[in-house]
Amino acid sequence: MEKQVTLLSSQLFQKHRQVEVVLNRSVLAWKPVEKSRKPCSGTCDSVQSYSVEVCEIVAVRKTEDDDQDAAQTGKHQKKTKQLYPYAFTVSYVRRTRQHQWRCSEVTFHCANQALCEEWVQVTNEQLSLLTNRPKSLLVYINPFGGKRHGKRIYEQKVAPMFRLAGIATTVIVTERANHAEDHLKTEANLDKYDGVVCVGGDGMFSEVLHGLVARTQNDHGVDQNQPDAELVPCSLRIGIIPAGSTDCICFATVGTNDPVTSALHIIVGDSQPMDVCSVHHNDVFLRYSVSLLGYGFYGDVLSDSERNRWLGPARYDLAGVKTFLSHNYYEGTVSFLPAEDDVGNPRDKLQCRSGCSICQHNRSSKDEHGDVSEEKEKPGKDDSSDWNEIHGKFIAINAANMSCACPRSPKGLSPFAHLADGNADLILVRNCSRLDFFKHLLRHTNKDDQFDHPFVEVHRVRKFRFEPECHKLVSLEDLSEPPTKTGYSTPLGSWSCDGEILPEVAIQVSVQCQLIRLFARGIEEQQQQQQQCVSDDPCTLCALEPTTD
Repeated sequence: MEKQVTLLSSQLFQKHRQVEVVLNRSVLAWKPVEKSRKPCSGTCDSVQSYSVEVCEIVAVRKTEDDDQDAAQTGKHQKKTKQLYPYAFTVSYVRRTRQHQWRCSEVTFHCANQALCEEWVQVTNEQLSLLTNRPKSLLVYINPFGGKRHGKRIYEQKVAPMFRLAGIATTVIVTERANHAEDHLKTEANLDKYDGVVCVGGDGMFSEVLHGLVARTQNDHGVDQNQPDAELVPCSLRIGIIPAGSTDCICFATVGTNDPVTSALHIIVGDSQPMDVCSVHHNDVFLRYSVSLLGYGFYGDVLSDSERNRWLGPARYDLAGVKTFLSHNYYEGTVSFLPAEDDVGNPRDKLQCRSGCSICQHNRSSKDEHGDVSEEKEKPGKDDSSDWNEIHGKFIAINAANMSCACPRSPKGLSPFAHLADGNADLILVRNCSRLDFFKHLLRHTNKDDQFDHPFVEVHRVRKFRFEPECHKLVSLEDLSEPPTKTGYSTPLGSWSCDGEILPEVAIQVSVQCQLIRLFARGIEEQQQQQQQCVSDDPCTLCALEPTTD
């Protein structure tokens, strides 16, 4: 492997010991200085070494005297300050268990002021070259969502880290529903910012999503009411500071519902593209969806829970039990356009992880070949072979843009769905017994294949449509009638769209490939979690020795 040019190399003091510190363009590394230094070889004695990637350094600053006193305690403090009176502190990302990140610090003491200032200056120059990092953010805080801790979470856990990283923020505490969406659509001067951050739950994220996407389409003259319109991707990234009840979107894109972790992903400038489903009724735009579109069971759960909002998050458990006992089914026709053959399938056990090859391949293919022609995608007499049609009685129809994993369902509704492959996983649960349906739901909480039932089928699709059987047979007066014995709780049921009830049942859905980007990087694999910060490789610094260039 080619050695990188060393920018700085010094012997400094850290935690009562002398260390050799080396900086190049990608890594900051240090290890204790050996009393008797030997040439590095594969058999040399093990000396613990440390390294941090430059892209995961949060900030570098000169350490004030008060900070030095706090860092150095005991009998060595006076001696250290005499020999090494100047110091600088490096704040960096440290990975812990379950995908959580923390901001750790290491302080190095220098013998002279010029050397200390050089380390601070050169390291900060390297950070300034990381153009993906945000410098100014527009922050929306929902003070009412979840357990009403959004404002406190931001002020105590997030804002101090943004200040440490030198990020300027404009903070707006929302006062009503759709406040953030309306502000983004009309008032916000988006040219001033590098990203938009929402502090709250999935509902708050949905507000920011709809406001930002609508603003982008309006600025580019795109009519959102046209189902086949090619939407313009948003230029600003969206950050999520979780402060809601479930925070499904944050969990599925970072791997944890932890505000500090999310703040650090924002600071280091991560970028995760994400598909968005556009939902229409005829030529009228209804909503966007990034996680779950659910008809039947999940639509009924949401409808019932909305009548008991005073119960808080417990309303979902109560509504779930009531809906399960009702065991309603709905008859209709599902038509869908299957995904291309090279994007896998919902049961291939290929999880979407950071740097996902399927999502990256899909993006490169789209850039190279362009979108599939509209003529091919529209269902009609001449292309019926491209579209599949299924008629039946369904307990649930679900479309997942992501795994929809959350703490209660670690695998999610579709464990192998992808964030940015331009497709959604369409899950059809046909009418079955209560016991069979319970077995299907139970598998959302364990490692068994939840699609391995004769009454369940799943398809990876680019587009789909649903037409209820009784859509043209039921009058408005009939909608107020009590439940009948045919299995319908209402004549048509309801669609749940990321936690909101759609006003229409007959819908058409198109997956908009990578329409938005988040300040995230996808869930890291286990080996990616093994951070370089602490290693037992005695040759770490040998690879960073100064070159002769």
